[in-house]
Amino acid sequence: MPSPYRALFAAPGSKSFSAAGLLGRMPLSMMGIGVVTMISQLTGRYGLAGALSATIALAAAVMGPQVSRLVDQHGQSRVLRPVTLFALAAAGGLLAAARFGWPDWVLFVCSAGIGCVPSVGAMIRARWAALYGGTPQLHTAYSLESVVDEICFIFGPIISIGLCTVWFPEAGPLLAACFLAAGVFWLTSQRATEPQPHPRGQHGGGSALRSAGLQVLVATFVAVGTIFGAVDVVTVAFADEQGHKAAASIALALYAAGSCLAGAVFGLLHFKGAAEGRWLLGICAMAVSMIPLLLVGNLPFLAVALFVAGLSIAPTMITTMSLIEQHVPRAKLTEGMTWVSTGLAVGVALGSSVAGWVIDSAGAEAGYGVPAASGAVAVAVGFLGYRRLSRPVLQRGGSHEHHSEREERHVA
Repeated sequence: MPSPYRALFAAPGSKSFSAAGLLGRMPLSMMGIGVVTMISQLTGRYGLAGALSATIALAAAVMGPQVSRLVDQHGQSRVLRPVTLFALAAAGGLLAAARFGWPDWVLFVCSAGIGCVPSVGAMIRARWAALYGGTPQLHTAYSLESVVDEICFIFGPIISIGLCTVWFPEAGPLLAACFLAAGVFWLTSQRATEPQPHPRGQHGGGSALRSAGLQVLVATFVAVGTIFGAVDVVTVAFADEQGHKAAASIALALYAAGSCLAGAVFGLLHFKGAAEGRWLLGICAMAVSMIPLLLVGNLPFLAVALFVAGLSIAPTMITTMSLIEQHVPRAKLTEGMTWVSTGLAVGVALGSSVAGWVIDSAGAEAGYGVPAASGAVAVAVGFLGYRRLSRPVLQRGGSHEHHSEREERHVA
């Protein structure tokens, strides 16, 4: 590990909460794609599979910021454990409903319950911010978390799809639930590094989403999430049409590997100038990288195209977290980070459901038109909201803290 990353772990407890965060975030890449694979294995209905994945993402979009707001007010350990138990109970219900062929409405109700899963990535980033806020090390810490996220997306789909196709259809989501339980309960046992809560009187009232800059980021990431959701579903369907469904996990892992590599390098760099310019450039790069997917004709070409497309993800997410810190009060930082994950979740919901419908109607290759169109929308929203991002943030009695060196990525 390069020395800037290694130096982060000099802080007591940092290794433990980072490791717990890795476990707790594995479901981020395993649950949605595991449900798609499980339902398609059991029923052959990609439309239903995409709709259930979308329901999980949409429920997370609704509940995630509320959970994170409670965390900002009451602390991680008091909030995360009960909501995680609820999400685990819903996951168990979904697996039972899928296995025993219960009515579709039961599947949707259980999928909505899974959406209460906390944003573990935001919790870990809040701990890094408490340790290194206002220092150059925070950029490196956020970049490290970006790499950890992508490690989850490299191995998560491989494990989830592989278990569902080789062992039994429910195996992927089941293991995702186990990772969630282990990660969250390990994390919440570490009280020494838990950020200090901000009770309602210190919290300032209202939602972090009142920030105009955060509104732009969230709106843009709805379109970005649509890219991610569509790519997941379409890639599984495309590999299935090619007769190698399990190969979808390899292709999606390469997508994440490109992002992981770019994020690791990005964390070693330090930039001068406004972050919003780099952010807009990253959004444009993500949109352009979707165009080659329209030309895929075989799995090897798809794998290469997804790896290249992944190179723009982590740097854009790292810069997004930098902008969140500039536009959101410190007392609402966890909530602000979760709102970006919410935008992604809404987009994943749209992308999964629309892509599933297109696949059922016109085939998998046509489905790649969904992420391409979504990329164009992301660019349009980014340009329209650019001026809001470039406006200086007003200081309100210390409730906003502008750090010159803070950069980071998602969530979610």
